[in-house]
This record gives sequence, structure tokens and C-alpha cells, in this order.
Amino acid sequence: MNDPDKPNERPDFWLTVIRTTVGRCPNCGAGRLFASYLKPVDHCAVCGEALGHIRADDGPAWLTILLMGHILAPFLLGVVPNLTWPDWVTMLVVLTLTLVLALLILPRAKGFFIGAIWRSGCIGSEK
Repeated sequence: MNDPDKPNERPDFWLTVIRTTVGRCPNCGAGRLFASYLKPVDHCAVCGEALGHIRADDGPAWLTILLMGHILAPFLLGVVPNLTWPDWVTMLVVLTLTLVLALLILPRAKGFFIGAIWRSGCIGSEK
């Protein structure tokens, strides 16, 4: 719930995106955005802003794949061919790095999309 004096006033786009990327409410920046790993809260516990109706759909997965490709490609093309490790160690390192990156990037990507959708004022699925 926004300030009654400024009913349609929303924070700047980049401030909103930064807040949601770190897992905070796009409106106040204090409340948590996620109830669990990827499930957004229905309403902010601090300001009461409704967030549960915002659907990011496939955007976070797309952004995660895009970012991981740009992070892993230089490593796979520049570092891995010059390694003298056994193949099983190389595969273990690459798979572990891929899994860790995916798990770290995905909630931040979802926060980015939720923030961008919220900031644009798009109507959610329940309205």
C-alpha cells in the first residue's frame, strides 16, 4: 500500500530492480520478496503491497540460461582445453559450477522480472 499522498508514485525503475534482485519488496525495500526459494509472498509484511499475483513465467529461466552461457562459455573454451586434469575431474568441476550458478542466478532473475513487471504497473493474473 503506497503513501496516500502519492497514490501512483512508484520508485525509480533501477531502484525497484535492485531491490527485487536482492530479494526485497519493490515498493519499500524492507520486506522479503520470497516466502521460499522461488515462491513470492502474497503481500509485503512491511508495507502490505500485493506481490503474489505477479507471474514471471519463463523470463527468469531464459535470463538464467543467457547469463550462465556468457559466464561458462569463456571458461569452457579458454580454460578447460588447457587443463591437465583427468576428464572425470573436469566434468565434476564443470557440472558443479553449472549447478551452483543456476541456483544462485535463478532467484535473482525472478526478482528482476517481478520488479520490472511491478514497476511497469502491469495487471497481474488475479485482477
